[in-house]
Amino acid sequence: MDPRTKPSAHFEDPLGLFPLGLSKLFTLWLRATYPFASLGRDLSVHYTFLVNRAMARRIKLGNSVIMGKDVWLNIVSDATGDLNIVIDDNCCLGARSWISAKNLIHLERDVNLGPSVLIMDHGHAYENPNMPISKQPTTPGGKIRIERGCRIGQGAAILCSGRELVLGRNCVVAPNAVVVRSHPPNSVISGNPSRVIEQLDPSLVISV
Repeated sequence: MDPRTKPSAHFEDPLGLFPLGLSKLFTLWLRATYPFASLGRDLSVHYTFLVNRAMARRIKLGNSVIMGKDVWLNIVSDATGDLNIVIDDNCCLGARSWISAKNLIHLERDVNLGPSVLIMDHGHAYENPNMPISKQPTTPGGKIRIERGCRIGQGAAILCSGRELVLGRNCVVAPNAVVVRSHPPNSVISGNPSRVIEQLDPSLVISV
């Protein structure tokens, strides 16, 4: 073999074919048996993906969506409306990312979540000291919309306590940032709580 040719990962580790095969079979199983509101083409879902079958009808997935290892899409039991999670075309959810919705969380097309990202449009009540927090209700929360082309860094949390939280188009959220309010398009966002540390020049942003 030509030493300049790098062998594919499949041939470097043949055992790597097993999780790939399991994920393909699991994706087919989801498509055949889970009642999603809508399911696009070319879906790729790791076999450790978690979603409640009964709640799948409240979830809409677009074309070419990728779900990494241990991704969890959660709809709380007291969710409002008919549709609570919308993930548009070409979105990628990194390993261990969690999305928990009560109202509506919408990822527009081409949004990329790094590993261990948390997105929640509600919280948990804790005011009653005589009741375990796990038995207290969820808060009313709000809605979250992450516009096209945003990139969310590893370990970031996007949390909405009320009304609507919007990340404008092509925002970049730094690793471990805690986003609790809206930010304009083309922003680089960092910190806890988050703030805009840089504003990208829209003329230099490449549209896809």
